[in-house]
Amino acid sequence: MTPVVPALAGALVVAGLLGVVAGLRRSIPLPRPARRRRRDRAPQVSRRTLLLAGAGLAVGMVVAVVAGWWVALLVAPAALAGLPVLLSAPTVGTSIARLEAMEEWTRSLAGVLTSGAGLEQALVATLRSAPEPIRPEITRLASRLRARWSTEHAIRALADDLDDATGDVIAANLLLAARRRGAGLASVLDALAESVAADVRARREVEADRAKPRATARWVTLITIGVLTVLAVTGEYVAPYRSGPGQLLLVALLALYVSTLVWMRRMATGTPPARFVGRPATAEQP
Repeated sequence: MTPVVPALAGALVVAGLLGVVAGLRRSIPLPRPARRRRRDRAPQVSRRTLLLAGAGLAVGMVVAVVAGWWVALLVAPAALAGLPVLLSAPTVGTSIARLEAMEEWTRSLAGVLTSGAGLEQALVATLRSAPEPIRPEITRLASRLRARWSTEHAIRALADDLDDATGDVIAANLLLAARRRGAGLASVLDALAESVAADVRARREVEADRAKPRATARWVTLITIGVLTVLAVTGEYVAPYRSGPGQLLLVALLALYVSTLVWMRRMATGTPPARFVGRPATAEQP
């Protein structure tokens, strides 16, 4: 049996599995609740990842047939689809932009309250100047208040929409104001906005420090891939890895390297602060 036959068979098996996954994602709409917390959503395979995996499978098939590296059928798709995810920066910029929007909205609400408006009127009035990152959440808050929701339930729903510990701090102060109806809420919100601004500055500094090891890991990975490619094509240094046990050892070494990248990414991502305001969406409406 020529080596082309098992290579084509393995490639067709992997391509078939990828096609089944892509077809199921298009044809079977999964029922989803009306509102779910963002951090509880199951990760989904993007179309870009599937395309990269398919391209990697094609590259791996060519390498396996031409050079005899059968391990490329597994390594090439995993590398092309997984390395961009592991070496890319997490989406921290979005969360920082939302924090800045919360700070701006809190200052705007404090200004409206200073003019003598009531809490409900002030919350609805801030819709006109709501920052874009949190405009949908403020729009839903105003709609709930106009629909005669109680102020407390509407604020708790806002906390669930914002889905952030800082949003919970804002909601907690608004809940206290809704219950006690005392003076001084504007000054409290101004002080809270200053605290959010300090939090934004701290997160930017932390993210700048985290970007340095990510850049180092990215360059080390690219240099390693380049060196291994050159050695595999031109040198005898990797000749022992052409055998069956050698290719299994190569997979084990690459798996350890990927595990290190995953560990570094988890360390750089961090854990978001725990929330303390809000309740499940099914129990929000009175």
